[in-house]
Amino acid sequence: MDWRALMDVAFREACKAAAEGEAPIGAALFSSSGELIAKAHNRPISLNDPTGHAEVLCLRRAGEAMGNYRLPGTILAVTLEPCLMCTGAILHARVTGVVMGALDPRAGALVTNMDGSALPFTNHKVWTLHGVMESECSTLLKRFFLEKRKR
Repeated sequence: MDWRALMDVAFREACKAAAEGEAPIGAALFSSSGELIAKAHNRPISLNDPTGHAEVLCLRRAGEAMGNYRLPGTILAVTLEPCLMCTGAILHARVTGVVMGALDPRAGALVTNMDGSALPFTNHKVWTLHGVMESECSTLLKRFFLEKRKR
Protein backbone atom coordinates (compact mmCIF):
# COMPACT_ATOMS: atom_id res chain seq x y z
CA MET A 1 0.00 0.00 0.00
CA ASP A 2 1.30 3.47 -0.86
CA TRP A 3 0.80 5.18 2.51
CA ARG A 4 2.06 8.51 1.18
CA ALA A 5 -0.60 8.54 -1.55
CA LEU A 6 -3.30 7.90 1.05
CA MET A 7 -1.95 10.62 3.33
CA ASP A 8 -1.74 13.05 0.43
CA VAL A 9 -5.54 12.92 0.10
CA ALA A 10 -5.91 13.71 3.81
CA PHE A 11 -3.26 16.44 3.54
CA ARG A 12 -5.15 18.16 0.73
CA GLU A 13 -8.23 18.14 2.97
CA ALA A 14 -6.15 19.70 5.78
CA CYS A 15 -5.14 22.48 3.39
CA LYS A 16 -8.84 23.15 2.70
CA ALA A 17 -9.45 23.45 6.44
CA ALA A 18 -6.62 25.98 6.77
CA ALA A 19 -8.03 28.03 3.89
CA GLU A 20 -11.38 28.13 5.72
CA GLY A 21 -9.77 29.26 8.99
CA GLU A 22 -10.19 25.87 10.65
CA ALA A 23 -7.39 23.91 12.29
CA PRO A 24 -5.66 22.20 9.33
CA ILE A 25 -6.55 18.58 9.90
CA GLY A 26 -7.75 16.27 7.17
CA ALA A 27 -8.93 12.68 7.00
CA ALA A 28 -9.60 10.18 4.24
CA LEU A 29 -11.04 6.67 4.50
CA PHE A 30 -9.97 3.94 2.08
CA SER A 31 -10.92 0.34 1.43
CA SER A 32 -8.23 -2.26 2.12
CA SER A 33 -7.44 -2.18 -1.61
CA GLY A 34 -6.80 1.59 -1.48
CA GLU A 35 -10.06 2.83 -3.00
CA LEU A 36 -11.16 6.21 -1.62
CA ILE A 37 -14.48 5.94 0.24
CA ALA A 38 -14.78 9.37 1.88
CA LYS A 39 -12.75 12.42 2.87
CA ALA A 40 -13.28 15.45 5.10
CA HIS A 41 -11.53 18.24 6.94
CA ASN A 42 -11.98 19.97 10.27
CA ARG A 43 -15.12 22.14 10.44
CA PRO A 44 -16.14 22.57 14.10
CA ILE A 45 -16.13 26.38 13.83
CA SER A 46 -18.07 26.67 10.58
CA LEU A 47 -20.56 23.98 11.61
CA ASN A 48 -20.85 25.22 15.22
CA ASP A 49 -20.31 21.58 16.12
CA PRO A 50 -17.77 20.34 18.68
CA THR A 51 -17.82 16.96 16.93
CA GLY A 52 -16.93 18.52 13.57
CA HIS A 53 -13.47 16.97 13.53
CA ALA A 54 -12.11 15.66 10.23
CA GLU A 55 -12.21 12.04 11.38
CA VAL A 56 -15.83 12.16 12.57
CA LEU A 57 -17.04 13.95 9.43
CA CYS A 58 -15.15 11.47 7.26
CA LEU A 59 -16.64 8.48 9.09
CA ARG A 60 -20.13 9.97 8.75
CA ARG A 61 -19.68 10.38 4.99
CA ALA A 62 -18.28 6.86 4.68
CA GLY A 63 -21.21 5.42 6.63
CA GLU A 64 -23.61 7.13 4.25
CA ALA A 65 -21.65 5.97 1.20
CA MET A 66 -21.43 2.37 2.42
CA GLY A 67 -24.93 2.24 3.90
CA ASN A 68 -23.60 1.05 7.25
CA TYR A 69 -22.23 2.59 10.42
CA ARG A 70 -19.70 -0.25 10.67
CA LEU A 71 -16.70 0.21 8.40
CA PRO A 72 -14.61 -2.97 8.73
CA GLY A 73 -11.76 -3.52 6.31
CA THR A 74 -11.04 0.20 6.03
CA ILE A 75 -7.99 2.36 6.61
CA LEU A 76 -8.23 5.93 7.87
CA ALA A 77 -5.49 8.37 6.90
CA VAL A 78 -5.41 11.44 9.15
CA THR A 79 -2.90 14.28 9.27
CA LEU A 80 -2.84 14.50 13.08
CA GLU A 81 -3.15 11.74 15.66
CA PRO A 82 -6.83 11.42 16.65
CA CYS A 83 -8.12 12.82 19.94
CA LEU A 84 -10.08 10.69 22.40
CA MET A 85 -13.44 11.55 20.82
CA CYS A 86 -12.24 10.61 17.34
CA THR A 87 -10.57 7.47 18.64
CA GLY A 88 -13.92 6.43 20.10
CA ALA A 89 -15.64 7.03 16.76
CA ILE A 90 -12.93 5.03 14.95
CA LEU A 91 -13.42 2.10 17.35
CA HIS A 92 -17.22 2.20 17.11
CA ALA A 93 -16.99 2.26 13.31
CA ARG A 94 -14.68 -0.79 13.41
CA VAL A 95 -12.02 0.85 11.23
CA THR A 96 -9.18 -1.64 10.73
CA GLY A 97 -6.16 0.68 10.65
CA VAL A 98 -5.18 4.31 11.14
CA VAL A 99 -2.30 5.95 9.27
CA MET A 100 -1.20 9.22 10.88
CA GLY A 101 0.97 12.12 9.83
CA ALA A 102 1.98 14.02 12.96
CA LEU A 103 1.58 12.76 16.50
CA ASP A 104 -0.27 15.00 18.96
CA PRO A 105 1.52 15.30 22.31
CA ARG A 106 -1.33 17.44 23.67
CA ALA A 107 -4.39 15.35 22.85
CA GLY A 108 -3.35 12.26 20.90
CA ALA A 109 -5.25 9.17 22.02
CA LEU A 110 -3.96 6.37 19.79
CA VAL A 111 -0.19 6.53 20.34
CA THR A 112 1.13 9.53 22.25
CA ASN A 113 -0.86 9.77 25.48
CA MET A 114 -2.61 6.41 25.32
CA ASP A 115 -3.61 3.62 22.99
CA GLY A 116 -7.37 4.05 23.06
CA SER A 117 -7.92 0.72 21.36
CA ALA A 118 -6.02 -1.09 24.11
CA LEU A 119 -8.32 0.04 26.92
CA PRO A 120 -9.74 -2.99 28.73
CA PHE A 121 -13.36 -2.04 28.01
CA THR A 122 -13.00 -1.65 24.24
CA ASN A 123 -14.03 -4.56 22.05
CA HIS A 124 -12.19 -3.52 18.90
CA LYS A 125 -8.48 -3.09 18.23
CA VAL A 126 -7.00 -0.96 15.49
CA TRP A 127 -3.49 -1.05 14.05
CA THR A 128 -1.63 2.23 13.68
CA LEU A 129 1.17 3.63 11.57
CA HIS A 130 2.52 7.10 12.21
CA GLY A 131 5.06 9.42 10.64
CA VAL A 132 3.65 9.35 7.08
CA MET A 133 4.28 12.85 5.66
CA GLU A 134 4.97 13.87 9.25
CA SER A 135 7.07 16.90 8.31
CA GLU A 136 4.46 18.29 5.92
CA CYS A 137 1.58 17.71 8.33
CA SER A 138 3.45 19.18 11.28
CA THR A 139 4.65 22.21 9.31
CA LEU A 140 1.13 22.97 8.09
CA LEU A 141 -0.19 22.93 11.67
CA LYS A 142 2.70 25.02 13.04
CA ARG A 143 2.39 27.66 10.31
CA PHE A 144 -1.36 27.89 10.74
CA PHE A 145 -1.19 28.50 14.50
CA LEU A 146 1.80 30.83 14.19
CA GLU A 147 -0.17 32.99 11.74
CA LYS A 148 -3.24 32.83 13.98
CA ARG A 149 -1.21 34.10 16.97
CA LYS A 150 0.16 37.00 14.90
CA ARG A 151 -3.36 38.29 14.19
